Amino acid sequence: MKEIALHLLDIVQNSVKAGASHVDIGFALASDGLLTMTVRDDGCGMSPEFVERVRSPFVTTRTTRKVGLGIPLLMQNAMQSGGRVDIDSQVGVGTTITAVFDTRSIDCLPLGDLASTMATIVMGSPDKPEFSLHCESEAGASDFSTEQIRPALDGVSLAEPAVVQWIQESLQEEIEPILGGIMS
Repeated sequence: MKEIALHLLDIVQNSVKAGASHVDIGFALASDGLLTMTVRDDGCGMSPEFVERVRSPFVTTRTTRKVGLGIPLLMQNAMQSGGRVDIDSQVGVGTTITAVFDTRSIDCLPLGDLASTMATIVMGSPDKPEFSLHCESEAGASDFSTEQIRPALDGVSLAEPAVVQWIQESLQEEIEPILGGIMS
């Protein structure tokens, strides 16, 4: 994967497949250049044994193929930058994946188009789960939640093209001042 935002898309797809009703996403850029991406869901969770196995590219829950590269590639890209990936999961409770990237490293992937990625995530699962995004750095903080915007839409689908465009444009406007230096 060429962008951290694409890793986010992959991890969130796992949360949706795990039956999550809420997926909370966070990006925090520290003054020392460490970018922390957190994806927390309340899906079915994983057993401790499966958490250890999921780090291997030869483990997947899919029946259409025998390899799962999402988490192993995320781990590789985080570690190449000097970061790490932590997975905390409990069956019946949910999963939290935390990836840390050192943005000062020449090997760190760019964040990419986080606003478009979030719009795609919402459009792909407009009814459930609820998604939230929190971004923060020394420049400020921004919050987005489908749970907060849904009432204002008065029944209009989050997959409606005009709504998706509004989400993407609004997020871009809010995220750029906060995380702009690492986006491309």
